[in-house]
Amino acid sequence: MMLKILVLPLLLSYYSGHVTMTSINHVHGTDSLKMTVRIDYGSFLRDYQQSILDDIDFEILSSYNPFPSDLANNYINSKIAIYINNKRILGKLLKTGMADGDIYFEILYRIGHKIKNLTVRNTLLTGLYTDAENLTIIKINNIEKGIRFTHGYTEELVILK
Repeated sequence: MMLKILVLPLLLSYYSGHVTMTSINHVHGTDSLKMTVRIDYGSFLRDYQQSILDDIDFEILSSYNPFPSDLANNYINSKIAIYINNKRILGKLLKTGMADGDIYFEILYRIGHKIKNLTVRNTLLTGLYTDAENLTIIKINNIEKGIRFTHGYTEELVILK
């Protein structure tokens, strides 16, 4: 975990353009996945305003401190879709915070049964920027996979068996 905190800002600064970082981890000994998402706050606000059909003015959005958890939860569930064994599961926002100009979210997903395959669709910023890159790391059991989602590549299936 500490390594992620130290390496994440370096990774984000290495990539030019509009980059997000997402990690999806199986919580050992439970029936849950925990996802952490980190995104530039200004890009998040613009993407939220464009993606969600709220009539909230950008000035009002940027004045929220902290950002309302119900709005954040709806945004994350609309932009990142997770399917376990071909069935969509929705996440519940656990925590949100700010660090180095980014907003981060921690989301919990209840899976309830053995995971044979996992499909992730990550469309953060892809409707806003054509150079958007969503770097995603998946760690479940002994499988670890890195995925680079882009404007033209937003979904991947991971077989876990």
